Amino acid sequence: EVGEPFKEEKAIAKYLRFNCPTKSTNMMGHRVDYFIASKAVDCLLDSKWAKAKKGEEALFTTRESVVDYCNRLLKKQFFHRALKVMKMKPDKDMKKEKEKGKAESGKEEEKKSKKESGKDEKNKKEKEKEKKKDGEKEECKKDETPGTPKKKETKRKFKLEPHEDQVFLDGNEVYVWIYDPVHFKTFAMGLVLVIAVIAATLFPLWPAEMRVGVYYLSVGAGCFVASILLLAVARCILFLIIWLITGGRHHFWFLPNLTADVGFIDSFRPLYTHEYKGPKADLKKEEKSESKKQQKYDSEEKSDSEKKEEDDGKTEATRNLGTDGSGGERHSDTDSDRREDDRSQHSSGNGNDFEMITKEELEQQTDEGDCEEEEEEDSESRPSHEKS
Repeated sequence: EVGEPFKEEKAIAKYLRFNCPTKSTNMMGHRVDYFIASKAVDCLLDSKWAKAKKGEEALFTTRESVVDYCNRLLKKQFFHRALKVMKMKPDKDMKKEKEKGKAESGKEEEKKSKKESGKDEKNKKEKEKEKKKDGEKEECKKDETPGTPKKKETKRKFKLEPHEDQVFLDGNEVYVWIYDPVHFKTFAMGLVLVIAVIAATLFPLWPAEMRVGVYYLSVGAGCFVASILLLAVARCILFLIIWLITGGRHHFWFLPNLTADVGFIDSFRPLYTHEYKGPKADLKKEEKSESKKQQKYDSEEKSDSEKKEEDDGKTEATRNLGTDGSGGERHSDTDSDRREDDRSQHSSGNGNDFEMITKEELEQQTDEGDCEEEEEEDSESRPSHEKS
């Protein structure tokens, strides 16, 4: 026989009930809360009972001491041990898995026959496997890198059943709560609700000023609720009017978050939202018109460049014609220039710009200069005779 729990045991159980992380699930058709043994031990080691007081020793010093105390609580029926049983998949899923297994076995037999047929196919398959392994390694590296979204892990469903061996063990064992005390917050809220109901029933006995104030408050609250309902209807009507006028192209919402599942202040912001959802044909026409404009602009630039090139060619042709017409007059000048260039090259070829010149070379140069002057006079006299 198990006696009634002491005050200390009730206090520790209550602390563990509200501070140890719990989860809820179904067991034998009832909704229950359960916890894990290792987390309960950690919770009690962090409690005030694990710290020594003046003149007293700590109740919990090691994990073993916590386990012994939890065994006492289990015998006092604060909680009981449960067993996790994984839910089996339905028959349809089992059949699908069997069909997949058969298909895979058939594929394996085909692969074996292909392997026996030749070594080339083996090499190809080995290369493909290596490539797949490299790809899997790269994917694993990408998943390990920070910032990349991880894939959702599929949680296996399970159910709880009562365990035959009712013992508290430190580890991943599951324990279901039987002790369910009332929290202070829930007790306070219930008390306030009861007082409010009693005060409402005694409304005729209130003073006159309080009754008038409550009346005006109730009227103001009613007007506020009615204004929100009218706003919700008006914004829908405004949306429909704009949508019909623009042919469904413009979507204008006034107070878009008014009926959304958000806070009171967030429901009134932003003030409005506007979206343009025109047909695709208009967008295609606009894109075509823009492409045509760009083509015209490019062709105009090309034509301008071609015109410039033609103008440059004409100017060069006129210059050539002018040089051909005045070839007789400029022929002598060009000859004298060439001779001077030859002399300069001759002097640069010797390696010195200033050299000693003999008398014979000076006489030759003077004779050549006289000949050039006579040729120039002849060239000037010829065009005048031709004009006459």
